[in-house]
Amino acid sequence: MYPELFSIGPVTIYTYGVLLAASYLLGLWLAMQRARRWGLDANRVLDLGIYIIIAALIGAKLLLLVVDFDQFSTSPGDLLSLARSGGVFYGGLILAVVVAFWYIARHRLPFWTTCDVFAPGIALGHVTGRLGCLAAGCCYGTPTDVPWAITFTNPLAAANVGTPLGIPLHPTQVYEAGAELLILILLLTTERRGKPFVGRTFWAYMFLYAVSRFVVEIYRGDPRGEMFGFSTSQVISLVLAPLSLVMLIWLAKTAPTTPQQTRRERKIAA
Repeated sequence: MYPELFSIGPVTIYTYGVLLAASYLLGLWLAMQRARRWGLDANRVLDLGIYIIIAALIGAKLLLLVVDFDQFSTSPGDLLSLARSGGVFYGGLILAVVVAFWYIARHRLPFWTTCDVFAPGIALGHVTGRLGCLAAGCCYGTPTDVPWAITFTNPLAAANVGTPLGIPLHPTQVYEAGAELLILILLLTTERRGKPFVGRTFWAYMFLYAVSRFVVEIYRGDPRGEMFGFSTSQVISLVLAPLSLVMLIWLAKTAPTTPQQTRRERKIAA
């Protein structure tokens, strides 16, 4: 693919970096649009979005450091690669959620409503982010002979992230981008159906992502750590999926309806 967009003297503009920045901006834009419709403080939501972006960047790199600790401990010089690596998405997601929970509680924002506002933005940003992975050659798949296999040929991909060249691979970046796009569409089209309750969109995203990530990991070919015979991300998925179901069941019984549903019911009653 195209790891580098262009160079100006000693400065190189990487495709992954541009698309990663675009993914954060798109996600934040969607969250801001939803916040206005849901009656949330736009300034607080913007500040929260910035905190989430910073936490996601740090968390993704920290989990990559943990997953590849043996490599970094034996070759300390490779630590410099963390600066240009996107890291592990789950690490960014987990730290971003922790920071978001702290911020929401501190500023007394409506807790689950705020989480619901951001969930589709995470999915939208992830679509663009995985296209960046495709351009860079990272997060590549296992060798395959399926008709839709992708073959990387750019030496920069091999030099930067160890992408195998000249070998047909599963396009796992496309698999995950496609899964995130389907999740985004599903969240937005079902959000107002049935009897909505606060927290449903957020935990539905968590469940759907955990399931899709577990499946995509089966076809991943890059080194990313292993626990109990599963990849690190699969282990996290195995914890996150049932937790999400428990939270959905609990909130369905205890949480109030969404602001939109409440307004709709008041209009009907009037």
